Amino acid sequence: MTDRSSLDRAAALAAAVGRDRPWDLLVVGGGATGAGVALDAAARGLDVLLLEGADFGSGTSSRSTKLVHGGVRYLQQGNVSLVVEALHERGRLRANAPHLVRDLAFVVPRYEWWEAPWYGIGLKVYDLLAGRYGFGSSRLLDREEALAAIPTLEAAGLRGGVRYHDGQFDDARLLIAILRTAAAHGAVVLNQAPVVRLRHGGDGLVAGAVFHDREGGGEHEVRARAVVNATGPFCDDVRRQDEPEAAPLIAPSQGVHLVLDRSFLPGEAAIMVPRTRDRRVMFAIPWRGRTLLGTTDTPLAAVEAEPRARPAEIAFLLETAAEYLARDPGPADVRSVFAGIRPLVAAGGGRGTAALSRDHTVLTSASGLITVAGGKWTTFRRMAEDVVDVAVAVAGLPERPCPTRGLRLHGWIEPDAEAGPLSEADPLPEYGSEAAELAALAAADPDRHGRLHPELPITGAQIVWAARHEMARTVEDALSRRTRALLLDAAAAAETAPAAAALLAAELGRDEAWQREQVAAFRRLAAGYRLDGLRA
Repeated sequence: MTDRSSLDRAAALAAAVGRDRPWDLLVVGGGATGAGVALDAAARGLDVLLLEGADFGSGTSSRSTKLVHGGVRYLQQGNVSLVVEALHERGRLRANAPHLVRDLAFVVPRYEWWEAPWYGIGLKVYDLLAGRYGFGSSRLLDREEALAAIPTLEAAGLRGGVRYHDGQFDDARLLIAILRTAAAHGAVVLNQAPVVRLRHGGDGLVAGAVFHDREGGGEHEVRARAVVNATGPFCDDVRRQDEPEAAPLIAPSQGVHLVLDRSFLPGEAAIMVPRTRDRRVMFAIPWRGRTLLGTTDTPLAAVEAEPRARPAEIAFLLETAAEYLARDPGPADVRSVFAGIRPLVAAGGGRGTAALSRDHTVLTSASGLITVAGGKWTTFRRMAEDVVDVAVAVAGLPERPCPTRGLRLHGWIEPDAEAGPLSEADPLPEYGSEAAELAALAAADPDRHGRLHPELPITGAQIVWAARHEMARTVEDALSRRTRALLLDAAAAAETAPAAAALLAAELGRDEAWQREQVAAFRRLAAGYRLDGLRA
């Protein structure tokens, strides 16, 4: 029996170009928002096609801080409604994907007397707003308790801390789970298929699009009753295909993360710095055997497909971390650096991007193009619900209630009440109900399907699985998003590229020339994730 959830590119391409009637909904963009829209619409019984220009999540959605959270900073800004919505969505996401979303304890270090009542009361409000969707109660910690939770905290002047709870996840893995759930409900999803122009009918209304097949070549036209632009920071490019004079909607902001050795944060709790000198929140998080530092908020004049961290951003993160860690991290400690672009909705008033709303906006153009912008990972499901409601109204599609609030995502398993942070040594639990199949695949050929690098918790079986079931088409897809090798250790990932290329070539029917090209391309990419590569 064929698994409808498996993402087969050849089958998806054939379905996309072979259809003789319009799709109910065409979704442009395969990140968190687009995938959520495709799932919501397909679960309502609509015929859905999703087109992603590169790889799923390759823009913003794979470059987050790996947190499912209400947003303590938004509470500081007084945006209570956004916090409540995000906290409720956080709880729903944990229920719908317990194999991918876990509770994570955070400690806010206290070095001043006033921080105990200020942050203690604020985080109690955070608890109350979560209601039945809460992850755990916050409480004050004395000095000894704070150091027990975070042994590497800067002890000089430490008075104690405040502990609270939020969620941790793997963004790229969750994205694949959403897409596979959408496929199981009948959606067709296709990567390496950039939309080159929108198609308008004789009445001037948007009626589909033309996309380019990056693998096979050629252009293909698809018709649709409604078109959703869910391309994140690139949404203005698609809007100008519809209205060449459209005013910019996005105020892009870059967020940079550094990945350090786990020795900087050896426990199972994270650090939250509630107010850095640029008025942001900074996190130090245990993630997959590493310490993840982030993030920055740098306004950008233009959006790039592969954003690069700036020296000032790297210095800021290292210097801020040094204020709170007993051992100061330096450039030599950085295993990887990655940057993502937030698709913030532009606002007047001259404020910095840290003050712009993370809430989402849904716009419909005169021709009927529906654009969704803003938002964040935690609220992707609610964003999708709003977008599909608009699409149904705009295109006169069948009205059915949104079914995703309690919809279990692909791989769902019974929640493990004892589960801690995402596993650093064993990635299989994140595959949920498919973990046993993946383990069997590894055991069947341990030489090829075993661990690929001593510094990376990834296996050859994961690469094979990604090609067979998750539409991984390149070494970058496999080592950056289906596994997180590139983010965990850029140098080790580059060393792993030949083995990954060989495994992919065997699955995809590629030759040795393709393997050489893939390895070279990935190593060029990986150089930009290393500090020495950024300086070059």
